[in-house]
Amino acid sequence: MTGSRLALVCFHLMLLAYPGYAMAFGLDDVADKARALAGEKYQKPEAAPDFLKNLSYSDYQSIRFKSEQSLWRADESRFQAMMVPRGNVYSNAVQLNVINGKGVGPVEFDKSRFEYPSQELAKRIPADLGYAGFRLTYPLSGGEARNQFLVFAGASYFRGVGAGQTFGLSGRGIAVDTGLPSGEEFPAFTEFWMERPSTDSKSMVVYGLLDGPSLTGAYRFDIHPGKSLKMDVTAKLFFRNDIELLGQAPLTSMFYYGENTLRPTGEWRPQVHDSDGLLIHDGKSGEWLWRPLVNPTQLERNYYHVEDLKGFGLLQRDRQFAEFQDNEARYDRRPSMWVTPRGGEGAGWGEGEVVLVEIPTRAETNDNIVAFFKPRRSVKSGETLELSYSVTAGEPGITEQPNGRAVRTFVGAASDDSTLRFIVDFKGGELTGIKPDATVVSQASGGDGTEVIEHFVEYVEASDVWRLSMLAKTAPGKRLALRGALKMDGKPVTETWTYILTPGTGLLGKSQ
Repeated sequence: MTGSRLALVCFHLMLLAYPGYAMAFGLDDVADKARALAGEKYQKPEAAPDFLKNLSYSDYQSIRFKSEQSLWRADESRFQAMMVPRGNVYSNAVQLNVINGKGVGPVEFDKSRFEYPSQELAKRIPADLGYAGFRLTYPLSGGEARNQFLVFAGASYFRGVGAGQTFGLSGRGIAVDTGLPSGEEFPAFTEFWMERPSTDSKSMVVYGLLDGPSLTGAYRFDIHPGKSLKMDVTAKLFFRNDIELLGQAPLTSMFYYGENTLRPTGEWRPQVHDSDGLLIHDGKSGEWLWRPLVNPTQLERNYYHVEDLKGFGLLQRDRQFAEFQDNEARYDRRPSMWVTPRGGEGAGWGEGEVVLVEIPTRAETNDNIVAFFKPRRSVKSGETLELSYSVTAGEPGITEQPNGRAVRTFVGAASDDSTLRFIVDFKGGELTGIKPDATVVSQASGGDGTEVIEHFVEYVEASDVWRLSMLAKTAPGKRLALRGALKMDGKPVTETWTYILTPGTGLLGKSQ
């Protein structure tokens, strides 16, 4: 054997012995499975036994994974994985696998990895029940503690946080017909493959297989935890059926009420929401569009056209405890989530619409907000689509937005009880440090049927903001659509604030 061949053999033996090395397995392997699956008839996954599906939320939460059973715990790896039990809304089983130097192997179900609230429940757990998903941990706070920062569980949902944050809104693999009268489909991740990270690794890779009535998909997630969580996502989708409304990179959140809405009867907290607005960046026009969220009286679906999408996300700009006063939920620590497309129209992006779906809710337990990108071209049965994008979770600054931002929106009835006063406070960007007598100019316009009666801007020293005040009205029974921004020297110095208000909010009496 020559010296070069001997060196090559030794190199391969070394890789096999190294626990963090992943054997040849990648997105193409998952895509082969997804492509073959798309050619078969969709099979609905088997649900968990009724006694598990019928567990109350609190009873389900009392099933605890034993942290000492975490994957890669014995190696003291920076990354560790904890399994999610089936039950309550997490009914479907998900096959988990690990990729390491020995190849690809399953993570076998073992109910002894969990602590159950009673021996009676523990006895009823089938030995082959399977897991509902997994949680990843990482030492975000320093030291030896492992912090949960990313969870894959339930349909195609995943939740992530940056350092010091609490879980809030979710991302999803894909959305199908969200908000349409025909009803929404919920494709689900049915199998995951986790590349075993090296002990001191600062990133890891996860693959996912998606299956649903109208499509299948193969996903690769390159995961980078830290002050902000960043995931680079690559996906290959295969369509069984035509889809009327395809939602790329969907985000799901909760908005119950806020500073721009009436407080529900009996509620003492100032605000209750995981996110307070949708932000969109169109690269062609350069515009940054901010849309405060509302809890409508009927389902609302709004489309925001973009010629060259550079990013969109659901943000939680309210960051002070005093704005919520909830010591348990800590909505002030909920993350924002920002989607950045990678690649042009050939990669599934480019021109299209960012869709915002708002669903009425009477409780904070319901996720009633969905935002996603709708491509210009519809998809047909037998077609494929490749997507490449990044999802970042963290503080609102993850957007790297350069201009002034709307930090507060207030709405109230004017003195004559037939019009509404809108107050929008802007801060940051080019507004920072300018003199109170600077020539900042207000700009406001109304949509079809909305009349802007007046608008002006003033500097508020007490809170160091530039306040845009607008008086607007609309015909009885019509929805109000309003836009506003600030300019200086003829150029925009803030994002464009936009607002939709539907009848029945109670701000102008019962009819309005």
